[in-house]
Amino acid sequence: MSRREFVAATGLSGSLALAGCQAPTSSSKVSTTSETATETSMASQSESLPTTSPPEIVNVDEQGGEVTISTVASKHMVHPEETMGGPVELPKVWAFQADDGEPSVPGPILRTTEGEDMEVTLDNTDANMPHTLHFHGVRKTWENDGVPTTTGITVNPGEKHTYEIPANVPGTHLYHCHYQTQRHIDMGMYGIFRVDPKGYEEADQELFMTLKDWDSTLNKQMAGMDATYSPRDRDPDVFTINGKSAPRTLHPEDGSPVIVSQGDTVRIHLTNNGYMSHPMHTHNHRFRVVEKDGSKVPEAAQYEQDIVNVAPAERKAIEFDADADPGIYLMHCHKVSHAMNGNTYPGGMVGGIVYEEAMDSDIFAELMDYAGYEG
Repeated sequence: MSRREFVAATGLSGSLALAGCQAPTSSSKVSTTSETATETSMASQSESLPTTSPPEIVNVDEQGGEVTISTVASKHMVHPEETMGGPVELPKVWAFQADDGEPSVPGPILRTTEGEDMEVTLDNTDANMPHTLHFHGVRKTWENDGVPTTTGITVNPGEKHTYEIPANVPGTHLYHCHYQTQRHIDMGMYGIFRVDPKGYEEADQELFMTLKDWDSTLNKQMAGMDATYSPRDRDPDVFTINGKSAPRTLHPEDGSPVIVSQGDTVRIHLTNNGYMSHPMHTHNHRFRVVEKDGSKVPEAAQYEQDIVNVAPAERKAIEFDADADPGIYLMHCHKVSHAMNGNTYPGGMVGGIVYEEAMDSDIFAELMDYAGYEG
């Protein structure tokens, strides 16, 4: 297919959303919590789980400032093909679902505008364990902080609870479950919360990317497999961008390639919902960090660079011009072990900047074969 047909078919213009990835390993770890024992015994019943979809962008303003978030036990295909160290699968995750949408890991991107406050209802009626929602960045009342041990509010199975979240701090933020946080984030209960400043002007290409490291023994244990896990002995073996590992990250519908036209201004909101830092490097493109944790970086403090570290829970927006020789360039974590699927390199936390002019090339067609894209 031509590059024009490719872009038209995949809708890869304007705003896109990107998520996180994971990969398997073997280790013997011990968990003694009653929650794990309960979930494992339930998982031993052979249940047919739905498969996650890519995260959607929910414009909460267009819904009258209201959104309902529920959790759905799902399976998550990090890279379903047999190429480049695949397949990589998380046999059980706890995915977030917005309203009547599809469950996804990361969860849906909740997007609103400064001054347009949100009512976010956590629907836990079909769950089998307690959950909460905690939003980073914005200033809110005590009871809406989402931490059960300090607010006294836990959303138990069979219950619903509505959080009032003011959109009073513009920028890119995170949300996640804050019940047994060490386990629930690692099971996939996280997402991006975006507050656009009033009068915000998007770049030609505006993308959201969530970085995540996983220890797949937890997901295997929760799926009833012969695996044990301890958060004190965590051994990450899967590394994702928007829930996918390379080469699936380059899949135009399931992944998150950065597809550009010559001369585009590109703004990527990088977030880290994992537990490790990731120094992200762009090939052949130097960028400026224009936003950190929701705060604008003054122009006088900006400078060109080609690698930026993103710490756990940190958010950084980078911006660059697509003015390189048109081609295909990597964007990846420079902890090289994070750019692998198991023992296979490359894989893991590797994405790409793809110029439309290069999409008719044989090498791009080969990458699409690796990624499992059939057009």
